[in-house]
Formats: sequence, C-alpha cells, structure tokens
Amino acid sequence: MRIATWNVNSIRARVDRTVDWMVREDIDVLAMQEIKCKPEQFPAQVFEDAGYELAIHGLSQWNGVAFASRHEMTDVVTTFPEMPGFLKGEEGPGLPLEARALGVTVNEMRLWSLYVPNGRSLDDPHFVYKLDWLTRLKTHAADELARNPRLAMALMGDWNVAPLDSDVGDPTLVPGVSTHISEPERSAFEAFEAAGFTDVVRPIVPEGFTYWDYTQLRFPRNEGLRIDFILGSPAFGELVTDASIHRNERKGDAPSDHVPVLVDIENDDGDDDRPMIF
Repeated sequence: MRIATWNVNSIRARVDRTVDWMVREDIDVLAMQEIKCKPEQFPAQVFEDAGYELAIHGLSQWNGVAFASRHEMTDVVTTFPEMPGFLKGEEGPGLPLEARALGVTVNEMRLWSLYVPNGRSLDDPHFVYKLDWLTRLKTHAADELARNPRLAMALMGDWNVAPLDSDVGDPTLVPGVSTHISEPERSAFEAFEAAGFTDVVRPIVPEGFTYWDYTQLRFPRNEGLRIDFILGSPAFGELVTDASIHRNERKGDAPSDHVPVLVDIENDDGDDDRPMIF
C-alpha cells in the first residue's frame, strides 16, 4: 500500500498532473494541501474515474486540504480539538477556523492531511498563530496515542518548518530573521518527537528538498527547502517498508512548487513488488 502527501498548489490547475502521477505510481491514499477551492469546485470526476473516493475540506480560494483514496474513508473530521482560528487584526478565542486539517481513517490507520500556517514573519500575529496551531495539534496527537498506544497514525503535509540546517538550501532564509527556520518553530516541530511521532521518511531518504520557490531559478539551482513531512506513531512507523521524495514532479509544465513525499506500507498479503523510486 502506498500513502503520499503533496501540496498541489491549486488542484484545479493541476488535477490531470496529480491524477496521472497517482495512477503511474500506484498511490492508494494521497493527502493534498493547498487545494484552493471549495468542495463543490473540486474536480472530483477525474479522481473518481481513476478509482478514488474523496474527502474534501476547503472554504475559499485559499488553503484547503483533501484526501483521495482507493479505500473507504471513515471518521472524517475537519478540525482537531481546540484548533485555533485566525483573522487579521483580531485576537482572542472564537476566530474563524481555516481549512488546514482533515482527518480520516483508512484500513484502521488514522491519517491527517495538514497545512501548517506559514507564519509570514517573526513579528507577525500569524507567527503566534502558527506556534499555537502546532502546539494544539501536538497535544491532540499525544492524547490520541495516550488513549491507544498501538494506533497507527500519520501526520502528513506541508509543515512550513525546515527542522534541520541541512533542510535549507534557499539563500534568502536568514537565521534570526526568517520564518521556517527559527528556534521556536523548530522546537514546536521537535515536540512531536517527544510526543511519540517520528519522521518516517528521513531514515530512508536522509537528504533532499520538497519545495522550491518559483522565482530566481531556485529549482535549477537546487535552492530548496525540506518542509513536507510524514510523521508517524510507533505503530505506523513499524509498517513503513520504503519511502521516497519525487523530485521530478517539480519539472515540466506548470508544476506545483512542492513535490510528493510517499511511504510504502507493508501489505497484509506481503506482496510489495513495486519498483523502488529514488
């Protein structure tokens, strides 16, 4: 079984490319971020014709998360407990919740598609929102594991954090000035490991970026960032047999600025004869 995450950066602009890749790579479940549309605007028919059912959470032309799965999805939720909201210029509880989280259960695995807030700048209210968002997500994930230590759970998506210096190839990011690489963001990311979740891709693919800005020839120069991750609970990690970052999806016509990250999951029948992708 193959499970992947991909910030598609507008599914309506990249539906054919997305589905073609899913079929070519034999993807069973794809978590998508930045779909940038409401459910009624999502190009569902293309996915359904390829054999996928959908779970979609989008509120406007911004943000938005979704799942496409060959398997039944149950227990679908669009928030986690105490997920904070955001409204520019406003503070306090009760702010509008953005379409940044979608949880589903597939084959007894609890999967999340997550689009972590960007943060914008270190002195922006959006940065405080980002840290709060990550803290509340971590608390929920830790609570779930406390209730069920054998739960196979994966937190997948665009984390907008580059946790290691080796994850940063973009020369415009400056320590002490830029988001994505600040100590508070990295600490918030590291807190998930303390809560029982580990990056299940890095042990197999220790190096490689997942995002390159469209400007300044960032991709040809390989000046990217590693900010898309699959963090798994111990039970989920035990199922992972392989992982890959599909860098070539940043090439060609009208690509997303992110590329897919995927894991191979041990099949019940032990049949896993698909070719390895590097």
